[in-house]
Amino acid sequence: MQTIIKQTLLAAALALSLPAWAQIKIGQTAGITGQAAVGVKEITEGARLYLDAVNAQGGVAGQKIELISLDDKFDPKLSVPNAKQLIDQGVLALFLSRGTPHSQALLPLLAEHKLALVAPSTGAMLLHRPVNPHVFNVRATYQREAERAVLHLAGMGVTRIGLVQVDDSFGDDGAAGALRGLELAKLKPAAHLKYPRATPNTAPLMKQMAQADVQALVFVGSADTVAESVEFLRAAGSNAQLVTLSNNASSGFIKLLKGQARGVIVSQVFPSERSMNLALVREAQGLAKARQMELTPAGLEGFTAAKVLVEGLKRAAKDKDLSRAGLLRALDSMSKFDLGGLELNFSPSDHTGLDYADVSIIGPDGKFWR
Repeated sequence: MQTIIKQTLLAAALALSLPAWAQIKIGQTAGITGQAAVGVKEITEGARLYLDAVNAQGGVAGQKIELISLDDKFDPKLSVPNAKQLIDQGVLALFLSRGTPHSQALLPLLAEHKLALVAPSTGAMLLHRPVNPHVFNVRATYQREAERAVLHLAGMGVTRIGLVQVDDSFGDDGAAGALRGLELAKLKPAAHLKYPRATPNTAPLMKQMAQADVQALVFVGSADTVAESVEFLRAAGSNAQLVTLSNNASSGFIKLLKGQARGVIVSQVFPSERSMNLALVREAQGLAKARQMELTPAGLEGFTAAKVLVEGLKRAAKDKDLSRAGLLRALDSMSKFDLGGLELNFSPSDHTGLDYADVSIIGPDGKFWR
């Protein structure tokens, strides 16, 4: 009897000594299926690449990190129910949500439950300004990259630039940057057209662009729609240069383009996945090679996002506060954090993290060239 009592007391003592989060759960709601599936797949694979490596070395404070991913089918109406389900499961933070209206829909939940959204896979300005205390971005804004892409075209002597956007907050955001780039170049859009996100029939729009005789077309939309629209544009007789944003910086997008991929310009918010002069890229490429996995721009974004998340978790654990509130405080302390050749900065007054923007072009080998 005494032995049983001792065993019970020992078990109780061990239970009390365990941390509140016996396993670190991180939640993701994103379009695993739907219009953004190709990009979501690659960015999530990149994140898991880093998280698996951390777990193989014992995790954080002896606890493994579990990434729980739920499919919202790229439908903002499903993002909130998914997030509520994840919060009920005890996730420490939300991570790598995809899409502007989708991430925007999560903001009330973040405030209500006092938890972080780390590295939303969107460059929406509304997640940067004004600073949201619960949102920690790990990429530049769509406006910055769209402006950069337009100025690149203008610098090449292109003057007749068309603009097509999805008619939602993402499209408006990207279009605002493109229009600012045109203004800086002292140009006006040759045509500016919109299409509904739920029913993206862009064939008539591509005919209008062909009739407007545009030299280049900046397209703010999801991978499936952009790829399909290129076929419509070419069928309408236009050879306009196609430009799209970093949400389509994936090998899956290149495959969707089929024979129309070569020469398409895609803005980027991370250095090239082949820039081996950067420690961050060498680390990611080394792990990807061991797994026989191709590292893409989207994969590098996911890898970097996971590295930021883990650093926040480590700092919270060091402060003996591996909780939702502890993670928020830890992330706010990440000033001048070296990711491996890229410096990330968070503070209570700035949650942009990184502000890198560049352009790439799809080469004849089906790779992004810088």
